[in-house]
Amino acid sequence: MNNTMKQINIGMFGYGTVGKGLHDVLKQICPENVRIEQVCVLHTEKHQDIGLPITNRPEDIFNNPAVNLIVELISDEEAAYCIVKHALQKGLPVVSGNKKMLANHLEELIEIQERQQVALLYDASACGSIPVIRNLEEYYDNDLLISVKGILNGSSNFILSKVFNENMSYKDALQLAQQLGFAEADPTLDIGGWDTLYKLIIITMHAFGIYIRPEQIFTFGIGNMKECDINFAREKRRRIKVVGCAEKIDSEHLSLSVMPQLISRQKYIYSVEDEFNGVVIKGLFYYKQFMFGRGAGGHPTGSAVLSDITAQLYRYKYEYKKRNSLRKPTFTNDFTFRIYYRYTRKEDLRLISFVNIEESYNSANNNYIVGTVTMAELLQKADTLRKADIFLAAYPLD
Repeated sequence: MNNTMKQINIGMFGYGTVGKGLHDVLKQICPENVRIEQVCVLHTEKHQDIGLPITNRPEDIFNNPAVNLIVELISDEEAAYCIVKHALQKGLPVVSGNKKMLANHLEELIEIQERQQVALLYDASACGSIPVIRNLEEYYDNDLLISVKGILNGSSNFILSKVFNENMSYKDALQLAQQLGFAEADPTLDIGGWDTLYKLIIITMHAFGIYIRPEQIFTFGIGNMKECDINFAREKRRRIKVVGCAEKIDSEHLSLSVMPQLISRQKYIYSVEDEFNGVVIKGLFYYKQFMFGRGAGGHPTGSAVLSDITAQLYRYKYEYKKRNSLRKPTFTNDFTFRIYYRYTRKEDLRLISFVNIEESYNSANNNYIVGTVTMAELLQKADTLRKADIFLAAYPLD
C-alpha cells in the first residue's frame, strides 16, 4: 500500500504574520510537491497583491476539489475551531497554529481525527521553530520522562531580556517589543502567561498523555512586575523568566504551572535571550536535554508550519502513545514550593497563607516575603492575586 502523497495543495485560512511567513518560505525554497491552492481571509481587499487566489468564503476552500490539506493560521479561536473540526470531519488533514483553540478543544479534536483516521498536526503552535511535539512523540515515548519545562513565549522573554541585559524599564521594553512585532497592541496573552499556558497544555498531552484544562493550572505573568522585583533578582544573582512547567512530583502525580521564576545562572534557560524559546526535557536516566530556537516571528514559525505540511507527504500523524498508556500520572495541585512574594499593602499580605517563612523585608516603598506556599491555595486565589498590587515568582533553592 502506498502511504505517500505525491502533491500537497493547500487551502490556507489566514494571511497574517505566520501565513505570510509560510508563503515567503515556500517562494524561497520552491518545493515541487507543495503549493498554496487558495487563501481565505476576512478582507480580500487587503490582500490583492499577494499573488495567490483569495476568497472570503470558507466554503470556497472546502468545495475546491484540488485542496487536499487545510492550513489554519488565524487568531480567532472559535473560527479556528470550526474550520479545523469541519476539515477533520470531511477527512481532510489539517495543520493548525492556533494554540488557544487547541488547548481548549484538544481532547475532542483528537477523538475526531482518530475516528476519521486523518491527521491534525500542530508542532508550530507550541514553540515556534522548536520541534518539541515531534520529539516528544518520537523519542520520549516511554515512562522515563520526569519533566518538561522552559521558556515557551518569545514576547515576554524579549521584554525580560531587555530589562536584565540592557537595564531598560519594563514599560520601555514592552513598547519596544510591540514596535518590533513581538508583542501585540494588547499584550495580555504574552505578559499574563496565557500564551505559555496554552502551549504547556499541548506539550503535556504529548509528554505525559493527559489533558488538563486551562482553569486547573495556576497562571501568573509579569504584568505586575516592578523595579524592586528586578532589583531583588539581581541581588540574588538571578533573572526573572516566565516558565511553563510540567513535572512529576512523584512516580504517580504530575504538576503544571505557569509563572515567573527566579532562575539561577547554572540553569540552561538562564541564558535564553530575546525572542528565543528554550525547553528542558528531563528523564530518569538521560537526565536533561535542551532544545533552543526562535519562538516568535513569521519566518521561524512559518518554517515550522511547513515541516508539518511536508510530513503529510508521508501521511505522518501523531500516535498519542502516552495518552493510550495505562500508566499515566494523575494531575495534582496538592504540593508546596518556595516563592518570592512582593506586596505593597498589609492587607495584600493576608491574601495567601504561608506554610513557613524564610525571609521577610519591610520598607516604605516595598515589602516582600520568601516562604513556602501550597499550589492549591494559589490556584484558588489566582484571580484575586492577578488583580492585586503584588508580584510573585517561584524561587527554587538551586
